[in-house]
Amino acid sequence: MVLRRVLLGGLPALLTGCAAWQAPGYNLPPLPAPPPGPYKLGPGDVLNIRVYDQSQMSGSYHVDDSGYVDLPLLGLVNAGGGGTDALSTRIAQALQAKQLILHPSVAVEVSTYRPFYILGEVTTPGQYPYRPGMTVLTGVSIAAGFTYRAETAYVGVTRNIGGSAAQYRAPTSAMVQPGDVITVFERRF
Repeated sequence: MVLRRVLLGGLPALLTGCAAWQAPGYNLPPLPAPPPGPYKLGPGDVLNIRVYDQSQMSGSYHVDDSGYVDLPLLGLVNAGGGGTDALSTRIAQALQAKQLILHPSVAVEVSTYRPFYILGEVTTPGQYPYRPGMTVLTGVSIAAGFTYRAETAYVGVTRNIGGSAAQYRAPTSAMVQPGDVITVFERRF
């Protein structure tokens, strides 16, 4: 009789606790679609810059932590926030402004994208090179797969949008962007 009272008295408390439980990351807002337009250059990108008929200025350059590339004869040129076409235009304008070349022809392409990061319930968390067209599931595969404790339906993605980083909830089919931090949550059993 006493056992019956204890069980019946504790059942509502147990059910209330189960109803209030939510999986980690469940409250995060959904990941917004990437903005349309060209890829935005940022710190960590490696660029192949060619100034035609100017071999001393052509080469491979890193975008520094402030979003600049350091070019011979020009110094620091802002590369962050725009695409390769915008940077080509900036370099050409700087060459004209310094009267180094009257009609410069500049080409910029990304040779190595900044990395993405994956942590949490994957076999090998860490920093990995980004490849265009990657999904979260591709990133998990590169990190040697989910652990047995992993929540496999969705992940957390920390992304810099409009100059500020925020964490979002995303399905494993979501597209990865360079610089993303993917967090694979632990599943609740």
